[in-house]
Amino acid sequence: QVQLVESGGGLVQAGGSLRLSCVASGRTFSTSAMGWFRQAPGKEREFVAAIRWNGGTTYSADSVKGRFTIAGDNAKKPVYLQMNSLKPEDTAVYYCTATGRDPLRTSVITYALTWDYWGQGTQVTVSS
Repeated sequence: QVQLVESGGGLVQAGGSLRLSCVASGRTFSTSAMGWFRQAPGKEREFVAAIRWNGGTTYSADSVKGRFTIAGDNAKKPVYLQMNSLKPEDTAVYYCTATGRDPLRTSVITYALTWDYWGQGTQVTVSS
């Protein structure tokens, strides 16, 4: 099992920045990738960004490209989501996630069912 704990959420004005952190514990060596999803009230959980440990390739949703950056070295160290130029529509609970799938096909990275482990989430609220 892998346990994930997020931090860094909060209230920020539109145009501002936040950095989310995710710390993993447990069988971290079994993970092949980590990522972030978000869920706004009344909406489905949606993919935000992910990073593979083999090669360090990163992926981002079109809605956050150029504004959000995922960074991390491996599952033993914190994974960060740097969020810049925040918009009110970025308001959501942000969840850190990890998977042990290997190989991990790029085509399934954006699906929540691909990911095996989830944190409790951290609230991000962007005011207009």
